[in-house]
Amino acid sequence: MQYPLSEKIGDPDLFVGRKKEFRLLNKWLKNIPRRLSKSRVILARRKSGKTAIVQRIFNQVWSENGLVIPFYFSFEENKIWYPDLAIKYYCAFASQYISFLERDVKLVDKWLSLEKIRQYGVENSIENFVEEVDFLQNNKDIGGSHGLMWDIACSAPHRFASFFEKRFLVILDEFQYITQSVYPDKDYKTAPIETLPASYHSLSESKIAPMLVTGSYAGWLLNIMHEYLEAGRLKPLHFSPYLTWDEGLQAVYQYAHFYEEEITDETAVQINKLCMADPFFIYCVVYSEFEGKDLTTSEGVVNTVNYEISDDTAEMFLTWGEYLVKILDTVNNRNAKKLLLYLNKHSNRYWTPTELKNELNLNLEVDDIQKELAILWKIDVIDRGSSYIQFRGLQDGTLNLVLRRCFEEEIEGVAPNFPKEFSETLKKLQTEIRSLRGKLSYYKGIVGEHLLATAFRSRKRFALSDFFENVVDTTELNITKVSERFSLQREDGKGREIDIVAESDCGRVVLVEVRNKQVKSSLKDVEDFREKVETYKLLFPEKKALPAFLSVGDFTEDAKLFCEAQNIGMATEILHYS
Repeated sequence: MQYPLSEKIGDPDLFVGRKKEFRLLNKWLKNIPRRLSKSRVILARRKSGKTAIVQRIFNQVWSENGLVIPFYFSFEENKIWYPDLAIKYYCAFASQYISFLERDVKLVDKWLSLEKIRQYGVENSIENFVEEVDFLQNNKDIGGSHGLMWDIACSAPHRFASFFEKRFLVILDEFQYITQSVYPDKDYKTAPIETLPASYHSLSESKIAPMLVTGSYAGWLLNIMHEYLEAGRLKPLHFSPYLTWDEGLQAVYQYAHFYEEEITDETAVQINKLCMADPFFIYCVVYSEFEGKDLTTSEGVVNTVNYEISDDTAEMFLTWGEYLVKILDTVNNRNAKKLLLYLNKHSNRYWTPTELKNELNLNLEVDDIQKELAILWKIDVIDRGSSYIQFRGLQDGTLNLVLRRCFEEEIEGVAPNFPKEFSETLKKLQTEIRSLRGKLSYYKGIVGEHLLATAFRSRKRFALSDFFENVVDTTELNITKVSERFSLQREDGKGREIDIVAESDCGRVVLVEVRNKQVKSSLKDVEDFREKVETYKLLFPEKKALPAFLSVGDFTEDAKLFCEAQNIGMATEILHYS
């Protein structure tokens, strides 16, 4: 897969998990060519991976080079003049469309100017580009038809899809900012154009250019949808900020590898537990600049997690602190904080204003409590139930920790003792760690396989001897396809699996077994692999197989002798990763 759109996550291989979410979205994507996919909105709090998901979808669809053309645009919080947004949006769309047609990865991030878009239109007989660029250029100054400029820009994917009989995927990231950052005057002296989302009223119903919208403030985004797009035009897709337990554990191993942080199997489980399989939390802990960081001991894990939650300079706290400052500017009073803290500490049920008044001894009328709760709901720090008077805290453990750090001492008079709580949590985890020991090698193995497969993909042209010793065929390969966990079936019906299968355009294929255990691979291990290789040869006799075995824990002497005799490449580490 190619990555023409630079992903905010950084190295693409830092992306872990989200199998459930991609299963849903891939089914939706497959239906776009048949005009069966309705526009969707991803609802999840910030730092939950929404942008990582939609940027990966863009790169996936662009790389497939199929019937759907992706367009990605992120609305920013920064102020922008109305016609400038129209030109920026149109240049992004046109450049990404041209990049798809020409298979030019550079044009996805480096947009063409209006002049170059017009030139491309002339050279390729695309009159739409010529006419629309002329209109945008003729009206961009003060006094121009700025509303029509925006109409041309925002409707471009739908119009091009209709005129050229194509299908587009319109990805609009951080959509909520469109209501507060676009100004009708160049000097930003008047109010922003709050009604701009109405531009998408009919476009959100497009089946030839359906939208995939995200926003970091769910209540804000839902309010926009209700007011300007009407209920039902964007089908909600609720995403949890957390990975599954297994995915979280894989993320710990993968992040530790990338950032070269030493961990143990036991502390990997502990980090995953205390971070609640939250990928951003895991990243903050692994990458933490805590002076006393030691992720090889339980005490070191507790201290590092506590630092990220509690220290004013830690990335985790700074990120959430910035978020809370923005939302609590609206409700910066003791009663609001008291309600917020209580609801998020008791988020297992819904509460009414009357119940909260009695529970917290609030010196407020029930109607005033209702108003405070409504504001907290609108700024996305609590949930509302099926009735107008039911509210509960977000079932978000990460947010709850940050809220406690910010308000618990002020409201309850005693600061939370996170190190003590974390240590007690880890004590209860010991039994679970023992039962997981067998699985831990499996997760580490998956990470090892993935990293080696990534090395094959990124280098593409290499000799197998660059990675493995004892290789007979040292001529250069040109890798065209790399598969992980390749399934085989023997003649007796028994299923087998080869960890990595990398195919070269010359008919050769690299078959790799990966063992990430800190024990030496035995003769039986390499004999079993040899059997898989022979099964592959029977199924694919036209291909020349080049077998290789990566064993992080080294090989026993008889296993080495067997590999040497059978021309099986050997390695104990991943060389030439980047």
